[in-house]
Amino acid sequence: MFNTVPDTPAPEDAPTVELSFRRQLAIAGESFWASPVRNRILLLAAALLAIILATAYGQILLNRWNAPFYNSLERRDLDAFIVELGNFGKIAGFLLLLNVTQTWLNQMTALYMREGLARNVVDEWLTDRRAYRLMMTSPLGVNPDQRLHEDARKLAEMTTSLSIGLVQATILLVSFIGVLWQLSSGFVFHFRGYSFSIPGYMVWGAVAYAGIASLFSQIVGWKLTRLNATRYANEAELRFSLMRANENLEAIALAGGEETERRHIHEKLDAVLRSIRQLAKALTNLTWVTAGFGWLAILVPILIAAPAYFAGTMTFGGLMMAAAAFNQVHSALRWYVDNFGAIADWKAALLRVSALRAALIDMDDAPAQGRIVVVKGEPGQLSLEAVSIASHVDGDCALDGFRIKEANPTIALGERVMINGDQGVNRKLLFNAIAGLWPYGEGRILLPQEGDMLFVPQLEYLPEGKLRSVLAYPLASAGFTDEAMVTALHRVGLSRIAGRLDERARWDRLLDKDEQMALAFAGLILRKPRWVVLNDVLEGLEPDTVTTLSGVLAELSGSTLIYIGRSGAFYDTLSPNLLHLERISCDREQPAPQS
Repeated sequence: MFNTVPDTPAPEDAPTVELSFRRQLAIAGESFWASPVRNRILLLAAALLAIILATAYGQILLNRWNAPFYNSLERRDLDAFIVELGNFGKIAGFLLLLNVTQTWLNQMTALYMREGLARNVVDEWLTDRRAYRLMMTSPLGVNPDQRLHEDARKLAEMTTSLSIGLVQATILLVSFIGVLWQLSSGFVFHFRGYSFSIPGYMVWGAVAYAGIASLFSQIVGWKLTRLNATRYANEAELRFSLMRANENLEAIALAGGEETERRHIHEKLDAVLRSIRQLAKALTNLTWVTAGFGWLAILVPILIAAPAYFAGTMTFGGLMMAAAAFNQVHSALRWYVDNFGAIADWKAALLRVSALRAALIDMDDAPAQGRIVVVKGEPGQLSLEAVSIASHVDGDCALDGFRIKEANPTIALGERVMINGDQGVNRKLLFNAIAGLWPYGEGRILLPQEGDMLFVPQLEYLPEGKLRSVLAYPLASAGFTDEAMVTALHRVGLSRIAGRLDERARWDRLLDKDEQMALAFAGLILRKPRWVVLNDVLEGLEPDTVTTLSGVLAELSGSTLIYIGRSGAFYDTLSPNLLHLERISCDREQPAPQS
């Protein structure tokens, strides 16, 4: 009868879901293009390209400077030596100015990249109740803070750094490959009576050297992407465990559960340390390749150019110029080698952020079959058409579901209604279904067109901040006068904090359960919504609090009150109409709804 509904997902035990690299890049591109800072990033990118081109030109000038400078040393020509020192100062000063400007542009580009990416992903996350639905249906939603914060930061900064590095390496390669080709052309090799010439042989030497280094790096470092993704997942799990323990310290202390929590956190920490050890081993092995080829690069260009120098066709200055050009070409070609670890890290961050964004976007494309449809209906009424709720599903069988016993009830504006039912029915799921949070089941919920509907859960969320902001949440506190706020607080029995509207505190820790619910009712008095849906909010409160809050509800004369739960005080005070919930199961015949 119902589609499969997963249990509350366990924290991530795998790096992430499967997502092709092409899809990851497409998602990242869509995020960038939708960013409000896109134009600023494009402008900075254009400025960076101009700076990189100017830097390449300066490096060509510096490379040309090598020949006269080292030739003046070889001739012991002091006057020429001093002139070349002056030329070096001019070129170096020009390059220094470009380097400083590029650094600033790099930082600004990374900043705007992070702003655009972070805002886009957060907006996708906190849109149309996606965050809650993702939390209930996917491991990605259990602790997304790592992806939203740390992974988004790394992805933005590394994308900027690697993109600029790639462009710079490409421009240097194009700029210096011609210089190196010219310097190494025309040389004739002699071997055992044979003579032959290899046009631009130093260019081919640089290509071969960088190619070998790239191949070795690929062989040694292929595990890095997976290891980085695993580490990020384990780091997220550790952070989640620490946050959960910190938010429940009182309950842990009362239960004497410190040892259990400590053991649990140590297990998460062990997983992080194990990931870091594996990553350290892989990076150490990769360093053998990158550092080894890096040190050899000091000598290799001299060795390759040595035949021409010793044959007398190349001066000492030409030798140093050729060596410098070789190193520029080699550095550009081995950019991938030097950045293999960073690229693997970037791919891991891209995978985690794009997987979260894909899950959020794909959520809206889920098939409607087996889902409750929540839409706007007629003005002034709320209708429940053949609504059945799936609370737990195994395969295609509803082991624990329920439905409204009355056939297609309609609640009119101004009515008082109480909905209760069979023992064991999870009434909270009906509350969430009306709010659009729990789509699993069948039928249609037609909400009133006015849209002025307020949902009051058993555990009210109290954001950190000033009391006036908490009281008005999620609206702006400026929309209510201090007098109205103080009056509301007095009416619900919170006179002791009525004078603390501008005090900033963790009110969820300073107020007990009764006071937190009273604060939620003070918000009802302020907002005066036309429709109020309450989820058993009077359950477990002190009798005096129940009496006070029931009186507050009775005074909301213009509001429709839908109370989901069992409360004698609500029934006695407001004399509501009753609706009933009955359990259904696929292993027994289901009774037809009654009129």
